Amino acid sequence: MPSVLPTEITDPINARILAVSEDRIAGFLEDPFAEIARLAELPVETVHERIRAMLEARTVRRVRQTLMATNLAPGALVAWKVPAEKLDAAFEYMSKEDPFSGHVVIRSTDSETTGSVYRLWTTLKVPVGYSMRKHCAALARIVGAEAFRIMPAKRLFALGVGHVRRKGMEPGARTDEPGRVLDTRIVELSPLDWRVLVPLKRELAPDEIGPEPWRARAAEAGVSYEEFLRVAESLASRGVIGRFSTFLEHVKPSGAGTRVTRYNALFHWRVPPGREIEAGQEVGRHHILTHAYWREGGDEFAHVNIMAVAHGTEKATVLAHKAAIDEHLAEAGIPVLYTNVFWGGRSEIKPSEIAPAEYDAWCRRVGLDPAAMRAEPGETSESAA
Repeated sequence: MPSVLPTEITDPINARILAVSEDRIAGFLEDPFAEIARLAELPVETVHERIRAMLEARTVRRVRQTLMATNLAPGALVAWKVPAEKLDAAFEYMSKEDPFSGHVVIRSTDSETTGSVYRLWTTLKVPVGYSMRKHCAALARIVGAEAFRIMPAKRLFALGVGHVRRKGMEPGARTDEPGRVLDTRIVELSPLDWRVLVPLKRELAPDEIGPEPWRARAAEAGVSYEEFLRVAESLASRGVIGRFSTFLEHVKPSGAGTRVTRYNALFHWRVPPGREIEAGQEVGRHHILTHAYWREGGDEFAHVNIMAVAHGTEKATVLAHKAAIDEHLAEAGIPVLYTNVFWGGRSEIKPSEIAPAEYDAWCRRVGLDPAAMRAEPGETSESAA
């Protein structure tokens, strides 16, 4: 029977929960719902029933323990040049048939600029030991892409969703301190680590929203509950665990027609070589950004090297946030040699698969030899760019 509880983000109690649960629960916790309740100043039973109701209503897209996937598998943002008549089919394939592509977005620019022929954008993770370049080449053959640009993150400066928390935020709102600099080094995992990590990262079903959400996952992993918690806490201490999060359906309208965001903008800046980290920290101060990173755009994108993502319900407001960041960079004495905005249109978002065993299985499904997809000696995601 459908829930009679309010499931819209506009409900005051739901908004209080989501302002915490989207991106304020860092690391691994035995009872993340209790921490959400504490920070939202609500009974934990209320948090359970409201998140469960929002998940069933698809206001919340998924509830899961996120990982710092950049530390688990080579990753990159990939821009694809796909003929117009093949663009929708390529989008469908990337979003539904490639487990390693995460965010899949069709983007456009307000005017014809360098790189505007690259309409399809994806995030990509390829398990350790496999070649990102070979994977992209295989996808290009499958979907008919004419070219692609692989852009691994050299550093991260901002990472957190929080769409409800950001609603109504003033352009220019930022921290007093420079943004953090997060490295992207790969952490090696043991077989036991993987046994725990695979069930840990899978999204929770509505009936798992309650006390001790990890007890059944421990049984699935074939370890005791105490061992499961110990390994998960160890993974967190090694920088593998991200945040526990309720992900909103922020692209499509809810059942009542409410949209969390309407505009999704990918900002590009080119700053002088050698000033990427300084510029990234200044950009990363700004609260509106869900992601900010140093990526190399190359010839295809006028050699931009700082990118960031912002969301909003009004295009003019998103552009006002961009203008405030531009002004701040100028005040900080950082020259911007080129800038652009790529607007998101049709999009699908899913976690990228990172388990090596899943890569082998995918290769066999699409008729590829897994051994032939291994990285060459010395090949990295950097060399694939």
